[in-house]
Amino acid sequence: MSFCHPFARTSIAVFLALTLMQPANSQAQNAPAAPTSAEPATGTAEAPLPENILHLDLSTGGRVTIQLYPYVAPLHVERIRTLARQGFYNGVVFHRVIDGFMAQTGDPTGTGQSGSELPDLKAEFNKIPHLRGTVSMARTNDPDTANSQFFICFQPRFSLDNKYTVFGRVISGMQYVDAIERGEPPANPSKVVQASIGTDNVTPPIFAASQIMTD
Repeated sequence: MSFCHPFARTSIAVFLALTLMQPANSQAQNAPAAPTSAEPATGTAEAPLPENILHLDLSTGGRVTIQLYPYVAPLHVERIRTLARQGFYNGVVFHRVIDGFMAQTGDPTGTGQSGSELPDLKAEFNKIPHLRGTVSMARTNDPDTANSQFFICFQPRFSLDNKYTVFGRVISGMQYVDAIERGEPPANPSKVVQASIGTDNVTPPIFAASQIMTD
C-alpha cells in the first residue's frame, strides 16, 4: 500500500491546479487583441456612417462601395472626401492595373505623374493589412507624397503593410473592380464615372445592359 503525506497531497493538488490553468493562460496570451477605439471594428453588424462611405461608379458596369477608415487615417480620408465632393475623380481612368496585384487611379492626366492642386499629405501608416479589396494611397519614394492617387488591391499584398497608408476597404461591388482593364497603361482604360460620399446621396448612373455584371 502506498502512503502519501498530507503535505504531499496538498502539493500535488496545487500542482495539478496550476497545470490545468496553464493552457487557458497561454490561450489568453496568444489570443488576438480586441480592436481599440483607434481601429475600425470589423465583423460587426453595425453599418458604417454614411460620411465614412465612398461610392465609385465604374465604367465596368456598377457601383463599388468603400468603407473609409478615419480612425487610422483621418487626413487621407478627409482628402478623399474633399476631392470626391469637388468632382475631381469623375472621369479619371485607372492608369496602372496589374493582374493579381492592384488597380491604381486618381491622376487627372492619366499618366500617373500628377495629382490634385492640394498639398501632399504626411504619411499615416497604420496596422490595417493590405487584403483583397483594401484601398490605399499611392505615393513616390518619399513617404509624405500621397496626394490624390490611390489603389485597390485584387489580392493580399502584405509587403505593402506599414509602407502605404490604408484608408478604406471595398465592402460591396468588388466584381466591378475585378473587371477593370489591365495594363500599364491599359489599351482601353476603365474609369471612375462618378465618385461620391454616402452622406450626399448621389444617384448612381444608369449603366448599359451590356455593362451590368453579377457576382
